[in-house]
Amino acid sequence: MADLSTNYMGFKLRNPIIAGSSGLTKSVENLQNLEINGAAAIVLKSLFEEQIMQQINKVYTENNQIFAYPEAEDYISNYTKDKDVGDYLKLIEDAKKSVTVPVFASINCISSSEWISFAKKIENAGADGLELNIFILPSDPKRDGSINEQIYFDIVMEVMRQVSIPVAVKISSYFSGLAKTALKLSWTGIAGMVLFNRFFSPDIDIDKFEVTATNVFSTKDELANSLRWVAMLSDRVHCDIAASTGIHDGEGVVKQLLAGAKATQVVSALYKNGFGVIKDMVDFIEKWMDKHGFNSTEEFIGKLSVKSADNPAAYERVQFMKHFAGIE
Repeated sequence: MADLSTNYMGFKLRNPIIAGSSGLTKSVENLQNLEINGAAAIVLKSLFEEQIMQQINKVYTENNQIFAYPEAEDYISNYTKDKDVGDYLKLIEDAKKSVTVPVFASINCISSSEWISFAKKIENAGADGLELNIFILPSDPKRDGSINEQIYFDIVMEVMRQVSIPVAVKISSYFSGLAKTALKLSWTGIAGMVLFNRFFSPDIDIDKFEVTATNVFSTKDELANSLRWVAMLSDRVHCDIAASTGIHDGEGVVKQLLAGAKATQVVSALYKNGFGVIKDMVDFIEKWMDKHGFNSTEEFIGKLSVKSADNPAAYERVQFMKHFAGIE
């Protein structure tokens, strides 16, 4: 029987499938069902930085300027009345008593403010690791890209001063120099990097004149972006990479592993197909490995990464030419 185990963030996972952070990972019952269906690790539903700051009754600042959304303050205040951060710590404690797979806490954050002191409480509650879902959309034309990028490093370094558990960073692809930034982030000592998070996708209701949401769930077609960057970065960064977005079946998992990912995170597939989809993914991977004569995931992880190319962009250019120019 093929060995599907993989090493990610210092943990030996029984397979490469992690249940990513979502509304499905906020109850102990769901966590238990995810483990039963084959999830090798679980990322709890994210706690928002704003929730923590409201709880400790401070206004977070950066460079002495209010780094918040005043128009959302009332909503955040009311929301946190029913969503006490203490409940999150209790969820971590209960999760560790109820499942045997690694449990990672998650914080959705946008600054390196006082909320970071809460990371120690997450560690003390028993979380095996902490995923920082850093959510900065570079939409302010007055704000230089280097300033946005520095926030990532400030958050990571401050959190790592607080905790000794492994830390992962979940990032977007919105960087002026993604490869260089990812490499520099990996130098900080983080254990993992997740490619990529998903921003809110707006739509407009032309009859109600309202901004609404669209593309809440990912599709298989979205696999390509993370696949490209996993292949380019997996042999260059000094941490493990987990792939996220567009992974809906076992084939998608295998592709990301071949590109160099040590693990994959699934969310939309769970919403669309139920927790049993994890079993289907595991079965596919096992059959695929048997078909191709692989005894362990170590034998093929990174087999199709861009490790042999000094300039990954040049490698991509060659593939582009082969496809569109008929070059053999």
